[in-house]
Amino acid sequence: MWVDSHCNFESDQLKDTVDALLDGAREAGIEHIVNICSKIDDFDKVIAVANRYEMVSASVGTHPHHSGEETEVPVTTQDLIDFATNNPKVSAIGETGLDYYYNYSEPDAQRASFRKHIRAAIECDLPLIIHARDADQEIQDIVMEEAPNGELKGILHCYASGAGLAQWGIDYGLYVSFSGIVTFKNAQDIRDIARDIVPLERLLVETDAPYLAPVPLRGRVCEPAMLPHTGQVLADLKGVPLNDIAKYTTENFYNLFTRVNRVDITDKQKA
Repeated sequence: MWVDSHCNFESDQLKDTVDALLDGAREAGIEHIVNICSKIDDFDKVIAVANRYEMVSASVGTHPHHSGEETEVPVTTQDLIDFATNNPKVSAIGETGLDYYYNYSEPDAQRASFRKHIRAAIECDLPLIIHARDADQEIQDIVMEEAPNGELKGILHCYASGAGLAQWGIDYGLYVSFSGIVTFKNAQDIRDIARDIVPLERLLVETDAPYLAPVPLRGRVCEPAMLPHTGQVLADLKGVPLNDIAKYTTENFYNLFTRVNRVDITDKQKA
């Protein structure tokens, strides 16, 4: 069985076909999906999907691309805590982090938002979903300032950064999640990180649907059912059977996402 630790059901490409997407996910052996909140304004829609489907949970947070919007309607650490506390199907805080490649939000706004999310994740004892792009050192610096003793748990999600950030994350105690990027022809550096730096005990897998469909499906709208293609590349890199990648990534997920109750979907598949 598999878990998709990062999916965006509120996206325009997926929001109208959730029933069918979940049917396909079950057929592909996926037992749980985390629906990611990228904007606090979208939280009601994100949590509604989680509340409707047993196999879906939700995160709450603001993507760094949208962190500048928090200056207009400020979102506080306490707001994030309240959203998480009042909604039992919130399984994580985020997506948050720093993105200095696009800079859709000013760096100061991104930093302030990232710090609020870190504090909320620690207070709620929930994993933090971390987005990092062209900000490897500053991600480390801010985490070490806010949580110097390893008290933050979380994921370096959709990993596409350098080897240094991955090694630091493993040493700190974070998990590293790989998306379809690891299957791309020009992503040998990411494959090297997955093979050489991230141990099986810290490995997670995701689709980041509707983005980043894996080879051989690249160019299509990504969906959770495509997850095993990414898993197969990770299995090849690690030199283990595909079932081992499914086992490790699924157990790792439940060890980290302690609010999620595991649901056995095998009987539903047979029905």
